[in-house]
Amino acid sequence: MVLTDRQRSDLHAGIYEYLLSRGPEFESVATALAAADPDACQQSTTDDGNNESKTPTKRSSSSSSSTPLLEKKWTAVPRLQKRVLELEKQLATNAKHTAHRQTALGLDASDIAGGGRDRRFLPRVCAYTLQSHRSSVVTCAIHPIYTVAASGSEDGTIKLWDYESGDYLKTLRGHTNMVSGVDYSPSGVYLVSCSVDLSIKLWEVKEEYVCVRTLRGHDHTISDVKFVPPSFRAVYLEKSGGGSGSGGGSAQSGGVDAASAQAKFVVSASRDGSIKFWDIETGFCDATLSDHGDWVRCLAVRGARGESNTESGEGGGEGASSTSVDSLVLVASSGNDRTIHVYNAYDKREKVAELRGHDHVVESLSFLCSSALPQEKKAASAASRKANTPNTWDYLASASRDRTVRLWSVSNGGSCLMTFRAHENWVKGVVVHPSGNYVLSCGDDRSIRVFDIKSNRCMRTIEDAHPHFVNCITMHYTLPIMISGGVDNSVKCWQLD
Repeated sequence: MVLTDRQRSDLHAGIYEYLLSRGPEFESVATALAAADPDACQQSTTDDGNNESKTPTKRSSSSSSSTPLLEKKWTAVPRLQKRVLELEKQLATNAKHTAHRQTALGLDASDIAGGGRDRRFLPRVCAYTLQSHRSSVVTCAIHPIYTVAASGSEDGTIKLWDYESGDYLKTLRGHTNMVSGVDYSPSGVYLVSCSVDLSIKLWEVKEEYVCVRTLRGHDHTISDVKFVPPSFRAVYLEKSGGGSGSGGGSAQSGGVDAASAQAKFVVSASRDGSIKFWDIETGFCDATLSDHGDWVRCLAVRGARGESNTESGEGGGEGASSTSVDSLVLVASSGNDRTIHVYNAYDKREKVAELRGHDHVVESLSFLCSSALPQEKKAASAASRKANTPNTWDYLASASRDRTVRLWSVSNGGSCLMTFRAHENWVKGVVVHPSGNYVLSCGDDRSIRVFDIKSNRCMRTIEDAHPHFVNCITMHYTLPIMISGGVDNSVKCWQLD
């Protein structure tokens, strides 16, 4: 690198100043430099103390008390280099995240500008295979805000993964037997897990996943656990300053959204034939429901849509408000008795539907995602009314060992809308696509299948999604990411198109 005359002059001035500050031992060297470049050295001494002499002995005392320019620049270089490296690292991280969303997840510039609303976001190819568990992966969940996925295994551990980079993050230890269920709270503050060891554990996310509470009360294996979002009424009262209702939670400042407020209850299912509601704050069991006659294996929870239907009387008379199933927080449960029970999570926890039709054990349930955005719910309901079809917000999907996936409407007591028959073995996991247009399932035939609700057909099949049985599947409700876990001890992150 070639220096300009000005830069070379400044360099000589800095060296000369530094030599003078080092004392008599460097006087001869400073004198030689002053003789070689008198203009630069004269400028240095003039700037320091208005001393016109070019000799080292004439240097003003004021300059010796200040830090030489050369030392300032020398110490500034590594500091600036460190800052440059930090900024380059941040740029690389941002570029990686952008590339992941644009390519690995199937997004392009037009999708980002339009929010990706026109894309289907269905599984295409596996982006990452995450290996760390020592036994079969039984359950998985995705954090609603952070790019973190949690998986529970027969090895008794919960592992956390960064699904954007495919990196392993952390292992949570506390259960002494198989972890059978994990779930994040709607606000992302807590992770809850349940186990064959008869315990339910609550982990606080912001405190590096410290276990803050352990719940006990079931008499047999705990099969599943879910957070119960607060009722719309409770959130509305708290936000409006009108007090708190049953199971209330804090509302976000951007609007009254029961699904995004902090949950106050968790619900668990057990082999003892019961489902229990637990108060997170006290740790006590708030209610026990025992309508099932056998092992309760799975749960699904749906948040309230946040509005009540208003129906007009005949002849255009005065409208009468009636609370529909849309405005309720629902909990669905099923298992070995092949019957699906749907309860109101609040208001005495009354049963609102009982669904029958499966010929074998029901392994998994899924509502249209309870955390879907309020405007999406309203749009889905309006579209359904316009098309004279069942409200997608009412959809409940079930997966069974009878090799079928069934889609139910929970309104008006419940009814089976359609049955998908494509799997060649037990169906172990099911999820309703956030758009309400598809149902995705996985099973012991090692496949992941996508069913189109409108056409009532299997529109996509991923054969050999895992080398062995596929136990669980879940999707993020706004980001195009899908996670699956299998008997091969692995967790897979799937690209969506």
